[in-house]
Amino acid sequence: MPGASGQVILAVDDSASMRQMVRYTLEGAGYKVVQAADGVEALEILKTFPRPYLIITDINMPRMNGIELLRHIRASEELRDSIVFVLTTSNGEQDKIDAYNLNVAGYMLKSDMGTSFTRAIGLIDNYWKVVEFPGTD
Repeated sequence: MPGASGQVILAVDDSASMRQMVRYTLEGAGYKVVQAADGVEALEILKTFPRPYLIITDINMPRMNGIELLRHIRASEELRDSIVFVLTTSNGEQDKIDAYNLNVAGYMLKSDMGTSFTRAIGLIDNYWKVVEFPGTD
């Protein structure tokens, strides 16, 4: 895929400041970023919005956490092939196991808002630019 121009990413996080940081960084790289505060809101957006090929989700959120969101996505015929990255503060081994068992593309920690965050967002940007997706010719 040649560049990011106009591609949609759904950022799911209960922290408004984190969503804004993800949005600001990725929109600067040419992506359109849609935001949701939790898994419930994300599922509603996914039903009505042109489907993103890539979702970034936190784990620890109210109403529906990231693992529950992943279970819904993978159970859905329409959404199950969505590419999902986890960007979270949770360093729990069980969260990592659960996420990878639900076929996440990567599990990254928000260990700091400087270098680690920039590298995580850079990885997502590079992933999108390098990986080939169906229907993008």
